[in-house]
Amino acid sequence: MPVTADLSKLVDKAYQDQTLAELVDAPVAALAGVSEGGAKLLKEALGIVTIGDLGRNPYFRVAQALVALDSGK
Repeated sequence: MPVTADLSKLVDKAYQDQTLAELVDAPVAALAGVSEGGAKLLKEALGIVTIGDLGRNPYFRVAQALVALDSGK
């Protein structure tokens, strides 16, 4: 079953027509709100270059899990 999503608020306009596989390999600056400067800092600090790197980063995954667990208050 195909899944569709409105990516207009999630990624920059240049990336809105890409497949999910292409987005995972896209630079992290393709995410709406992430500047080239922010992307550079992520690369320097944590080696994050792509959206996939960001999504698979263990620090971000742990932080996301902790926030999800805390939302059950």
